[in-house]
Amino acid sequence: MGTTTMRSATSRWEAQRTFDELGRPLRDLTFCVVDLETTGGSAAAGSMITEIGAVKVRGGEVLGEFQTLVNPHTEIPAFIAVLTGISNSMVHDAPAIESALPAFLEFAEGCVLVAHNAPFDVGFLQHFAAQQGRTWPRFEVLDTAKLARRVITRDESPNCKLSSLAKVFGSGTTPNHRALSDARATVDVLHGLMERLGGLGVHTLEGLQTFSARVSTAQRRKRHLAEGLPHAPGVYLFRDERSRVLYVGTSRDLRTRVRTYFTASETRSRMGEMVGLAESVTGIECATPLEAEVRELRLIAEHKPRYNRRSRFPEKVHFVKLTREAWPRLSLVRRVLDDDADYLGPFSSRKTAEKCLAALHETFPVRQCSGRLPAVPSGSPCALAEMGRCLSPCDGTVDATAYAAVVRELRDTLLRRPDQVVEAINARMQALAELERFEEAGLHRDRLSTFVRAAARTQRLSALTRCPEVVAARREDDGRWAVHVVRHGRLAGAGVIPRGADAHQFVRELRASAETVQGAPGPVPAATAEETERILRWLESPGVRLVDVEGDWVCPVAGAARHLAVYDAVTQSRLSLTPFDEQPSPVHRPVR
Repeated sequence: MGTTTMRSATSRWEAQRTFDELGRPLRDLTFCVVDLETTGGSAAAGSMITEIGAVKVRGGEVLGEFQTLVNPHTEIPAFIAVLTGISNSMVHDAPAIESALPAFLEFAEGCVLVAHNAPFDVGFLQHFAAQQGRTWPRFEVLDTAKLARRVITRDESPNCKLSSLAKVFGSGTTPNHRALSDARATVDVLHGLMERLGGLGVHTLEGLQTFSARVSTAQRRKRHLAEGLPHAPGVYLFRDERSRVLYVGTSRDLRTRVRTYFTASETRSRMGEMVGLAESVTGIECATPLEAEVRELRLIAEHKPRYNRRSRFPEKVHFVKLTREAWPRLSLVRRVLDDDADYLGPFSSRKTAEKCLAALHETFPVRQCSGRLPAVPSGSPCALAEMGRCLSPCDGTVDATAYAAVVRELRDTLLRRPDQVVEAINARMQALAELERFEEAGLHRDRLSTFVRAAARTQRLSALTRCPEVVAARREDDGRWAVHVVRHGRLAGAGVIPRGADAHQFVRELRASAETVQGAPGPVPAATAEETERILRWLESPGVRLVDVEGDWVCPVAGAARHLAVYDAVTQSRLSLTPFDEQPSPVHRPVR
C-alpha cells in the first residue's frame, strides 16, 4: 500500500531567518519533490510511467511522502528492468496512470514542483495529463540539476548527476533508480543547494530561480566590446591581449548574446575568468543560423580555444573496422582507409569503441587475434577458442565457407540490421537479472547501448555522406527562405533568398558558388561527424523542403535507429554509481 509519513522538523535554514527578504521566502514555501521511473525516454514515443515517488517539504520539514507503482499495460523492456529493478510481475496489480496521476496531482496541489532534470519528469506528467484531458496545474518548477550546474564546481563533483550530488551533500539516501528513494535524495540535494546559496544572500524563490555567478565590476566595464557587433546570426570569438582565441560561440543575434557575458545573464563561472582575460571580440556574420553553427565547429577545431570544452579535437576519434581478408576480424583503428572494409563510428574515445567491440564479439565468434592468417592456417587454438568464444580458424576447426557465413551476418548487423546483437545481449541481461547479478547485467547494458547508438549514428552519417549533393530550403521566421547546399555531408553553401528575387536563379547561383567537396571513404563525411549531425538535425527539422538530391539518401528500414528510444531512457535517468545496491519493496497504491 501507499504511504504518507511525517518526519521531525530540522533546523536547516534557521541561520537564514534574520535576513530582510524580498519576494517569497524559501522557508515559507511548500515544495513537492518528484521522481519517475518509465519504460523509455519519451512519452510522445509511447513510453509509459512505471513508478511515481514524491516528497513534500516545507521549511526543512518533511510533511509527507507519496509512492506508487504504475501498471504501464505494456511489457517493461529487459533493459529498463535491469536498470530500475521494476519487473512486469511487480506492476501487474498496480494502478494505471489514469488513477495514479490524479492522486499525485492532489498530493502536489499548491506546491512548487521540484525534480532533478525536471523537463523529463514534468514532461511525462504533462503528457499524460493532456492525454486524460486534465488541465495541468500552473506549477512553478525548479530543476535541481540546472541549479547545481550554476553552483557546483568541477573540483567538488565531476558532473551534476543525482548520485554525484547526493555524495557532495551527504544525502542520507543513496539514489537507486526507484522513484521514492531518488526523490528523497533530491530533497537532500535541494536543501544542500539552498543552504549554500543562503550564504550568498539567496533566500527567496525568485532569487533561487534567477541566481547566477556574480559579475564583477571589471566585467561590466567591458560591455563596450559588444557594441560593434551586428544584430544578426553568426560566430563570435573572444581574444586576449595577444589576439589568441579564448572562446568561440554562436548566436542568432551576435550583439545581444555577447552582451550577456558582461551581465548576470551569463551563469557559467568559468566564463567570468575568460571575460576577465578578453580584450576584444570578433564577430563573423553568417547567412543562416546553421552556417553559424558549422563555422563555430570549424573555428573551434582550428584554434582549440582553452575555454571551449567541446569539439576541440575532432581528429581524436576511433572506429571499429571489419577487415577485408581471408579470415576477417574486428579491430580498432584511428582512421578510415579507402580499402573496401566496413567501419563503425566514429567514437569520441577508445573506451567507448571498446564497449561496442565487446558487444559484437559477444554475439559473433570471429577471431580476435591480430595479424593476417593464410588461406590455409596451421596454428594452434587460443584460450578464446577453448571457451567457445572463437570459431578458431587458426587450427582449421572451421572452414572458410562457415566462417564467411558468420562474417556476412556480422556485416549485415553493422550496416543494416542490429537485431542479432540486441536480442543476444538482451537475453543475457535477462538471465543475469534473474540471478540478481545486476552488476554484470549493467556491464552488458552499457555495451549494448553503446553499440546501438554507434550503429544508428553510422547509418545516419553514411546515408548523407553517400549523396554528392543535397539542396534544401526552409522558410524562416521572417518569411524568407534559407537555402543550404550539402555535399558529401559537408555544408558547401548557405544563403537567404532576398524578398522579390527569383528563387530558382538564386539557388542556381548558390550551387555554382558553393564549395567543391570530394567524398571521403567509408562512413566518414567530408566534414567532422559533429558538423554532419548538425546538418542532419536541420534537414530533419519541420518545414524543410528538399530542392534537389543527387544520389540516394536512404537509411535501412530495420536499422539501429528504431532501437534508440529505450536506450534514451537510460540517458535521461540519473545513473547512480551503484544503481543496484538497494531494491526497495514495492508499494502499490498511493495514499495522501
